[in-house]
Amino acid sequence: MSPLPTQMVNRWQNRQEPGPGQGTVYWHILVGDQPGARGVAGAAQERLANITGLHMTPAKWLHITTLVVGSTDEITDDQQQDMLRTASTLLAEIPPVSVTLGRILYHPEAIILAIRPTEDLERVRAAIQSATLKVTGREGHTEGPAQWLPHMTIAYSETEQPAQPIINALGRELPNREITINAVSLVVQRGAERLWDWHPAGRATLLGRG
Repeated sequence: MSPLPTQMVNRWQNRQEPGPGQGTVYWHILVGDQPGARGVAGAAQERLANITGLHMTPAKWLHITTLVVGSTDEITDDQQQDMLRTASTLLAEIPPVSVTLGRILYHPEAIILAIRPTEDLERVRAAIQSATLKVTGREGHTEGPAQWLPHMTIAYSETEQPAQPIINALGRELPNREITINAVSLVVQRGAERLWDWHPAGRATLLGRG
């Protein structure tokens, strides 16, 4: 995410996405029900409200993408439920994780909030990846760089424009807000990403004792 971009681009210009009737299966940490996540995202989106060419993440679907499992053409409903059962067993040993939101990172395709610290979330992701591999025979993958960077996207870029006015409006840091990660959800995204036609299949809960 460094150095700062000079130009924003259209995230969806050349992005291959599911068509009508198709879907993608994701492991997401859904945080839209947490006041801390809604508060910091709302503050950021308010500062960006007068800038065109940005697609804001709906508060309901604020999330941390944990793993892309694959297409619904390849992952059956029964496999989804098996993944949830397997992940629930593994995550039952891991305590809920407290993280902080506030540091802003810029990418040509999106504006995101960093998740800090990341160490405990790496353990959560490893459990999710293990459950996915056991049921489907595949580990899943990240979006973008090969190394997973836990983050919460507050806005996606849907046009080409200079990045500096956006950076000037938002800055590099917002007042920090803490949230607690206590579950990971298996979500089916139907159709294109920006339609937000999401259908949670279930969640695996972190039940360990700290």
